[in-house]
Amino acid sequence: MSEIKEFKTESKRLLDLMINSIYTNKEIFLRELISNASDAIDKYHYISLKDGNVPSKEYEIRVETNKKNRTITISDNGIGMSYDDIINNLGTIAKSGSAEFLNNLKDKDAKSELEIIGQFGVGFYASFMVAKKVVVDTKTINSDKAYRFISEGTDTYEIEETSKDDVGTTITLYLRKNEKEEDYDKFLDDYTIESLVKKYSDYVKYPIKKKVIETINQKDENGNDIENKYEDVEFDKTLNSMIPLWKKNKNEVTEEMLNEFYKSKFNDYLDPLFSLHISTEGMISYNALVFVPSKPPYDLYSEKYEKGLQLYTKGVFIMDKCKPLVPDYLRFIKGLVDSSDLSLNISREMLQQNRQLDKIASSIEKKILFELNKIKENDYEKYKKFFEAYGLNIKWGVYDGYGANKDKLKDLLIYDTVNSEEKVTLKKYVENMKDKQEFIYFASASNKESVLAMPQMDLVKRQGFDVLILNDNIDEFVISILSEYDGKKFKSINQGDLDLLDEKEKEELEKVKEEKQTVIEKIKDILKDEVSDVVISSRLSESPVCLSSSEGISLEMEKVLANNPLGNQAKANKILEINPHHELFKAIESIYENNDEESMNDYAELLLSQALLMEGFPLKDPVKFSNTMCKLMVKASK
Repeated sequence: MSEIKEFKTESKRLLDLMINSIYTNKEIFLRELISNASDAIDKYHYISLKDGNVPSKEYEIRVETNKKNRTITISDNGIGMSYDDIINNLGTIAKSGSAEFLNNLKDKDAKSELEIIGQFGVGFYASFMVAKKVVVDTKTINSDKAYRFISEGTDTYEIEETSKDDVGTTITLYLRKNEKEEDYDKFLDDYTIESLVKKYSDYVKYPIKKKVIETINQKDENGNDIENKYEDVEFDKTLNSMIPLWKKNKNEVTEEMLNEFYKSKFNDYLDPLFSLHISTEGMISYNALVFVPSKPPYDLYSEKYEKGLQLYTKGVFIMDKCKPLVPDYLRFIKGLVDSSDLSLNISREMLQQNRQLDKIASSIEKKILFELNKIKENDYEKYKKFFEAYGLNIKWGVYDGYGANKDKLKDLLIYDTVNSEEKVTLKKYVENMKDKQEFIYFASASNKESVLAMPQMDLVKRQGFDVLILNDNIDEFVISILSEYDGKKFKSINQGDLDLLDEKEKEELEKVKEEKQTVIEKIKDILKDEVSDVVISSRLSESPVCLSSSEGISLEMEKVLANNPLGNQAKANKILEINPHHELFKAIESIYENNDEESMNDYAELLLSQALLMEGFPLKDPVKFSNTMCKLMVKASK
């Protein structure tokens, strides 16, 4: 007796996308189903190694076509599925993050949807790109019962018990009718099937077989061809090489082969940004393929994202996400590792502490960093693309663990600067420093225009010094961990004394400070609860006022920490700096000399509000600020 069930909501959405052909490259359906078959055999083989009651066998994946019935059948003798497995694997998206998947599809155009699907992986659902109906017959090692799943890509699917002699899964696709712009019959041709297997699944380590019929000459008793006498011979043809790509000699592996392997294995529709084919022997022996995706996975920074490389030992699959192989700051890499130095019967818990695994991880990390530095030196445009995608991860790597990795990562950092048209390395910045420049200057802002507009830039611009533009929240924390580069200390343009005045200018500044001391003390008294100090500025030449901070927590750090969900409310020691040569300060001096207490308070608070707004801080009382502005404007007009 059959049961009718509804697809889960997210699965309906994915079905709709498949049926309406958002994935224009329909041929990948075969890649997806063969990959699923290979995974099923992996799982069966893994269980057979652990459980003596599960017999080993000759594994194979079969692809058969029937032109008369217009069907394609993909079968495997892997682990099979139970009733619950069918519901979990076929009745819903069998991966974590389905909610995020749907959220990313909302209000997106077709191109964006394609991008998300390419990152997410479509697996079994790819069948509906070419099939009007899909029938799955399956039997698992854990049950004597076999089940049949039937779906026509609508809101519901059907499950019923069936008969099946062997453990495994058979998927039968009933092809759609040919359309004006799509010839589905081409997928019934032997040549097409063989080409697709070679293109996408040549490195699957289990034989992919297909029955083929060849017409050959009949032979006489001496083995010679009999003229005009032929016979049809049916035999199994293995369509794939089965030699894992990572086991091949590097000289035999082209970039195109690596790209196709990556897209097939990791469900991406874009070539990787770059790849590494690693083969190491000696104290530690392993083969690895490591890929950096062209675009970050959409959920890279979500809690549900799992880092890790696939792990094989002696060609046997161990686990999908081996976390110890990947440091957190490289969590975006994809790939696999195959080592004969790991025990087949090793448990996952023991694996976490395995010393060989640690050595492999360290070796892979070094090779990736070496490759990144090589790309930076030889193909800077490509490196900029990498940093645009993953620069945040590199910055995190510098900061994480109190700077444990800073020395091996600092040369991978690149920044926009006020004097350069493109991002520069710290090494390049130091090489370009002016003769009398002591520090590596930096400022936090979203872009170059914002930095150039900062009042704190007045004196720095006059000196012609370059300034790093920090536009990520983590940047100032990274700079604080680095402390210096090549003997040059980092210095914020709005923190501490820039010490850029010559001796004559310093003498004049001291004289002005002495002359204006009483006015400054008055302003300081008015604002004593708001700022730690009020000073005559040594850095302003055009702007009337700015905020700076003393050493320690910077203004930018305070803003970042204020948004910390843990509620860290660390504050910077705010210093209000005033330009004594600006007309606004001269007006305040006049008010002070006339003993106008009310106006003095208003102007002092106005100066602070102006400085806070320019620095991006919210005003404590915007209404009061507005009222004060109105009052002063009215007074000025009389």
